[in-house]
Amino acid sequence: MSFFQRPHYKSEATQFLDKLKADRPYLEAQQQEGRSLLWDKRVSPQVWADYRAGEVPQKPYVYQTNTEADQS
Repeated sequence: MSFFQRPHYKSEATQFLDKLKADRPYLEAQQQEGRSLLWDKRVSPQVWADYRAGEVPQKPYVYQTNTEADQS
């Protein structure tokens, strides 16, 4: 065992989450269901191609508002 290892230590946050999951076993299924509402979507290749075609190249320094015409 390492000198610095704290045997069987669990933080308060980990203890809270473990107890919450034990008390509510349905919670993880609800989380997955909620995630699927926003994130787990299939995007058609045509929509993705249109998105990529509409991208504008970013300038090297995005916060600079001066253009070469302004400096003359």
